[in-house]
Amino acid sequence: MLEINLGGVFIPAVLLWAGVAFVFSILMAGVLARAGLYRLLWHRALFNFAIFVILWGGISGGAYYLAFCGT
Repeated sequence: MLEINLGGVFIPAVLLWAGVAFVFSILMAGVLARAGLYRLLWHRALFNFAIFVILWGGISGGAYYLAFCGT
């Protein structure tokens, strides 16, 4: 498991990527709200959670690729 050292405290990388995904999902929710696209959705909270999970998986997968497969 990949860990990140922040001032002598080891933090799981998954937690860091979840925080980044959360920030991006909040920003994306603001953009979707301003564009008026939420009125087309049946369940806004479920959609926001799905966006968070998709972003978290993408960020984690990209970080894994860069850490172990990238140059």
